[in-house]
Amino acid sequence: MPTNRARKARQGPTLLAACLGFAVVILDVSVVNVAADALAADIGGDLASLEWVINGYTLTFAAFLLTAGALGDRFDPKQIFFLGFALFAATSLACGAAPSVLFLVAARVLQGVSAAMIVPSSLSIVNTNVPDAAARTRAVSLWAAAGGLALALGPLVGGGLVEALGWRAVFYVNVPVATAGIVLVALYAQPAPERAAAGRRSIDLPGQVLAVAGLGALTGAMIEANAQGWSAPVTLVCLAVFAAALAAFIAVEHRGADPMLPLHLFGRGAFSATSAVGVLLNFAFYGLVFVFSLFFQRVWDYSPLMAGFAFLPMTAAIMVANLACGPLVKRYGARAVLIAGNTMAAVGYLVSVSAVGSGSYGLMAVPIAVAGFGIGLVVPAMTNALLASVDAANAGIASGVLNASRQLGGLLGVAVMGLLVGGISAERFLEGLRVSLGWAVAALAVSAVLSAVGLRPSARTGPEASGRAVPDSPRSGAGTR
Repeated sequence: MPTNRARKARQGPTLLAACLGFAVVILDVSVVNVAADALAADIGGDLASLEWVINGYTLTFAAFLLTAGALGDRFDPKQIFFLGFALFAATSLACGAAPSVLFLVAARVLQGVSAAMIVPSSLSIVNTNVPDAAARTRAVSLWAAAGGLALALGPLVGGGLVEALGWRAVFYVNVPVATAGIVLVALYAQPAPERAAAGRRSIDLPGQVLAVAGLGALTGAMIEANAQGWSAPVTLVCLAVFAAALAAFIAVEHRGADPMLPLHLFGRGAFSATSAVGVLLNFAFYGLVFVFSLFFQRVWDYSPLMAGFAFLPMTAAIMVANLACGPLVKRYGARAVLIAGNTMAAVGYLVSVSAVGSGSYGLMAVPIAVAGFGIGLVVPAMTNALLASVDAANAGIASGVLNASRQLGGLLGVAVMGLLVGGISAERFLEGLRVSLGWAVAALAVSAVLSAVGLRPSARTGPEASGRAVPDSPRSGAGTR
């Protein structure tokens, strides 16, 4: 048994490994957006292909999050983290060496599976290796901050790498980070204590297969509708597969003894509302990050680095709002902060509708910063409101549901807004971007209404009062990004 001093000496490197894992996963959600134009010019690909490059990763990331949490419950999360990071490094190498768009999409799909393995196990490692409650709260805050920093710097890092080394560098850079994380967790992380079989979640294989089939078919329908039209046979087949998979998934999860998605949780108003807010928020945010990345480079003729800098007011505002959210939730409650944040983001994007046609970045910098601040308020308030809506026994699965729902929202945002812009030519793009902004405003307005209707205005005590995410159970698929 290690002494307290030895255990504490291990905590720093273990936390660093967990933070590297979470950061690199979040980074790969946003960093590739800025590289999309360069990779299309190099290895070809239309807008539909670029959407698959983005969504291939997000699809499997969302679909496998809950199962990855169950794997960490049945096996040692240290092993799952190790395997996930190793697969992430291998698939990043494959992405960087991709000779074609089809090969790149396939590698991104596998990379999303590895990302789903990393996120819940990284938080489980923190929980296992930092037993003191106060220290664990600080550790989880640092873990979440690593994801926030990666989200904020993603476009800027991507732009810098593309301009200096080419688009392949945004994938190759993952390899040394993954190697460092693997070495640190192998040397310093303690294995999780063995659990009784009765306390372990089983793997819901039918539910998992149906989730992947349904999400894949829905993504395919959205993307192929842009390329071939809604009446095209491939689009109709994808829609039919999605409908069948969704119906079968609901039936399987309703009857299953240990479902990956416990449907009874959605009977709680606050849980349903915050899950829907997660979908709508990421629909607006990630969908617009995708189309704005192309807009800056194709319409305003920015370099990749300049496109990265163009996102800085929004992403910096997100980080500032994350820090400001705690005191605001403590004083006004999560419901009020959610309403205010969604409204602020909607107003910022609404003002951007006229600004994008002006040709002046100065006119657009302020409204996108306002939108970013609103989004930064919503994320931690939403996370804590959802965790407060369930008992402690369901905190881990609730966090996993929220993260999966947010990734689903991002997936749909890229697909739908890619459909709305209709192409990557400058002539069609501006009109499509304005329509996309309108959809984002509508989504955030609905999110504000759901926050007002679904949450109680009086709850300011308990976990949500701090404005911080509650440390999740070791089986959690959690994260605040």
